[in-house]
Amino acid sequence: MAKKLLARDIMSAGVQCVGAHETLLDAAKMMRELNVGCLPICGDNNKLKGLITDRDIVVECIAEGVDPATVQAGSLDRPLFWIDAEAEAKDVLKTMEDHQVKRLPVIDVKGGHQLIGMITEANLAKNLTDTQIAEFANAVYATA
Repeated sequence: MAKKLLARDIMSAGVQCVGAHETLLDAAKMMRELNVGCLPICGDNNKLKGLITDRDIVVECIAEGVDPATVQAGSLDRPLFWIDAEAEAKDVLKTMEDHQVKRLPVIDVKGGHQLIGMITEANLAKNLTDTQIAEFANAVYATA
């Protein structure tokens, strides 16, 4: 029997967090340095508190005329979705499709509930079938 593809097999490891008390300017600089458009937000206990995207910084801060150096990353609050590292690929897809998210943090539940990676659309494209990718794209991008 073939080994099941798990979230930990699909994810990109080595994810860096922006601290909840760091500013949006700090987050933007980190994104530039890491060449990413999304960062996990971690609290003082180094546990996942949220996600912030480059779009969040532009739409929720800069477009409102607010100085990103004065806003804490943790203040941009929204529902947070994540997946257990041991979850199967089909569960990763279901979670991303159900919540219409393009990025999904991976948590090692057995290892102290620590953030260990991130699953993005690029990770899906590299690891899943064309049919699965089409299903994902339809669920996340299709408009009602």
